[in-house]
Amino acid sequence: MGKSGAADPLAQLGRLGVVIAAATALLMAACGSAGSDDDDPSTTAPSTTPAAGADLVRVPDDAPTIGAAVEQVNNGGLVLVAPGTYPEEVTINKSDVTLRGEDRNGTIIDGEGSRSFGVFVSADGVRIENLTVHSTLFYGVLVTGMHDENGPLAHGGPGYTELNPEQFPPVERFAINHVTAYNNGLYGIYAFNARHGTITDSYASGSADSGFYVGQCEECDILVTANVAERNAVGFENANASDSVMVAGNRFSGNRIGLTLLSSYQEAFTPQRENLVVGNLIMDNTSADSPAHAHGGFGLGVAISGGQRNDIVANHIAGHPSAGVVLSNAEDIPALDNQFRENVFGDNGVDVADTSATRAPTAGTCFETDGAATSSPTTLLDGPCPGGAGPASPDPGAVPEVITPPGISFLDVPAPPDQPNLADVEAIPDPLPATVELPDPADFAVPDTTLLSDRAGTP
Repeated sequence: MGKSGAADPLAQLGRLGVVIAAATALLMAACGSAGSDDDDPSTTAPSTTPAAGADLVRVPDDAPTIGAAVEQVNNGGLVLVAPGTYPEEVTINKSDVTLRGEDRNGTIIDGEGSRSFGVFVSADGVRIENLTVHSTLFYGVLVTGMHDENGPLAHGGPGYTELNPEQFPPVERFAINHVTAYNNGLYGIYAFNARHGTITDSYASGSADSGFYVGQCEECDILVTANVAERNAVGFENANASDSVMVAGNRFSGNRIGLTLLSSYQEAFTPQRENLVVGNLIMDNTSADSPAHAHGGFGLGVAISGGQRNDIVANHIAGHPSAGVVLSNAEDIPALDNQFRENVFGDNGVDVADTSATRAPTAGTCFETDGAATSSPTTLLDGPCPGGAGPASPDPGAVPEVITPPGISFLDVPAPPDQPNLADVEAIPDPLPATVELPDPADFAVPDTTLLSDRAGTP
């Protein structure tokens, strides 16, 4: 999937179309089959059988598999899973259900390198908590309204470029908390055509697209906070998720690209716009122990391709031999009116670069940096906030060339260290609220290099 040698800085900012196109055919045909193991609790006979519609279903005590437990549990109930390895695909299509592991590091949904996904959520109000999902072909955890009776729809199918909300209404209300997703073929934790949700205190590595992904929603009302992404092609990616996405206090370090904000004609709701990216550590995204980015991206901190009116505030962006921030167009969609305030840059090939094509020039960009910064063109830093500068004269050669190491298979990426557990696993929670209570951005200062380092496997 990858390539060696100097990466094309324009190609670095593209979507992962090569990987996704190849995956589409597999996804339509892939159908996981459960394995067996005499010592695996998922295959032992249940000791009791609760009445249909139980509020609490324990695996394996009440049901032999997680899928069987989901069939038994009430709407609003809890599926509580004991430590063990569960070789299955889990679909949750009941509202307000919580799927929770008793031990985050010991309750494992294993795709065995052959199943399409670990957990697929198509119902409103679902929580996924305190477990691990690994070795799936495409998605570790997927929350989406894009599905039919056979499961999630592959990228490029109906409802992507032109979305019919009546045919594919978004999932409303979701929470992914204390989840570890590693060695999944495309995405670790993926929210698409979903709104009013949170992704918190989770970990993702080994994804050939991105560790965390939020896409295709308007008035999204999504919070992504206190997460760690490392050894992915991209740590966090947003394509066409707009208006109210807050990405705060995360560690996106040790990937190939730290964070991307993309407009894409392959999905509905172009252009991407109005995210708040605040208080994140985006550092040393130079991982060789990771899957290759489909277009050779490497050594980049933040890439904004056709993204508009985003606020990038109080982030620590350092250690990227290519560039700390790259602005570019997405086909004919320019990067417009993005604000950069109070960020700290350091040890980047260039701190900020504009590589846009002349047919879709960047405009309205503003910078107020906390310290010195370098840019190409040099006028890029001249626009004060708010307001910004007019169209610049981009320099496609402004980003230093770097040698891109070959990627490794997503299945060969080193496993993560143990992650912290959820404190209370027994309680059945109240339903999720209709909207997310977003934190005050002022609570997020520029982080130092130790942010969430106790959860990271890379320095």
